Amino acid sequence: MNMTDHARAERRLLADLFTEIGPDAPTCCTGWDTRDLAAHLVVRERRPDAIAGNLIAPLAGHGEHVRKQTATRPYDEIIAELRTPPWWSMVSNPITDELANGIEFFIHHEDVRRAQPGWEPRDLTPEHQGSLWKAAKLTSRMVLRKHKPIRVESPGFGVFQVGDGEPSATLTGPPAELVLFLSGRQQHARVDITGDGSIRTADLSH
Repeated sequence: MNMTDHARAERRLLADLFTEIGPDAPTCCTGWDTRDLAAHLVVRERRPDAIAGNLIAPLAGHGEHVRKQTATRPYDEIIAELRTPPWWSMVSNPITDELANGIEFFIHHEDVRRAQPGWEPRDLTPEHQGSLWKAAKLTSRMVLRKHKPIRVESPGFGVFQVGDGEPSATLTGPPAELVLFLSGRQQHARVDITGDGSIRTADLSH
């Protein structure tokens, strides 16, 4: 498996799912349907001026305006652009693709899957779970800093703790579920919590 296989596979699976369920299906992203989420992903890759709003507060309104404009385009066109990212994109070129998109597309794929009835966790390969475990360790340092000390365990992959001292809570689950939990999808992630259960509804934005 080469370095971009996870990002490419998740992109393909998400685009297929977008096509299958159409533009008006719900997602786990509050206030966004599938059309909105697809537009966000296209803008993220093709409009660096819009994405600058994530870092520069005065530009935040511009980014949302661009996303809404993109969402008005024919849905099939949006999905076609999602399938074929531009080579020059800062986040989707061959050098940055796996780093920038492996987790992004996994999370948003699950945002769509888990908003539909009857979903179940996917049976991911150990290699993919291992990649997600690395992401969970990296993400946890940012999102748990306000809630530490917290212990994170994934049977077969490892254990780590954010913060010193006796943990207030322990999160346990497969890497994929922990990544979703740590990205703010606590209500949609199958993670066991021992100790302080308030982390289930805490603000994990960073």
